[in-house]
Amino acid sequence: MGNRVNELSAKEARKLLDEGNLRYQSIKKMEFPNISQERRTETKGGQWPFAIVLSCADSRVIPETIFDRGIGDLFVMRVAGNVAEDQILASIEYAIMNLNTKLIVVMGHEKCGAVGASMGDGPFPGHVSSLVDMIKPAVSVAKSMGGDDATVLKNAVELNAKIVAGNIRSSQDVINEYVVKHDVEVVSAYYELESGKVTFH
Repeated sequence: MGNRVNELSAKEARKLLDEGNLRYQSIKKMEFPNISQERRTETKGGQWPFAIVLSCADSRVIPETIFDRGIGDLFVMRVAGNVAEDQILASIEYAIMNLNTKLIVVMGHEKCGAVGASMGDGPFPGHVSSLVDMIKPAVSVAKSMGGDDATVLKNAVELNAKIVAGNIRSSQDVINEYVVKHDVEVVSAYYELESGKVTFH
């Protein structure tokens, strides 16, 4: 079993995420699949995650829980603002080249602190400034759309996830080639903290 690779298409992977998120929204319907000694033994020699999820580092945003999945199901990366620098892109490249993972999800979330901070003018200490610089384009567009602060923040979070997804999709040479030639899909998503709902874009 350890030499297996993921055999699900992006569409099939998306269906599993949708189903898991519906269970999570109800909480009581969660199945907590693939969390067992048997699963640990099964995956000790390798992994075959069916989806890649790039999400925020926010402690309230836990992809495995949000999608009701277990050990070896998701290839997860978490960083404030769900931005994608070289290390993130390299990790995604590894998963699509070696594990045959077809679906990449960039998931922003309600009331994201990193995006909220990027709505201000600074100055920002330390490495925070570099993070803000990556999110600012989404904030700029969101502000031009109008609305109150809450609306601008929501729009900025969604736009940031879409921009990051687009940047990943066009990343040369590996990811874009797999999108064009190997049926890899890149989508963005928005997570609501209270309801637990994930909306894909």
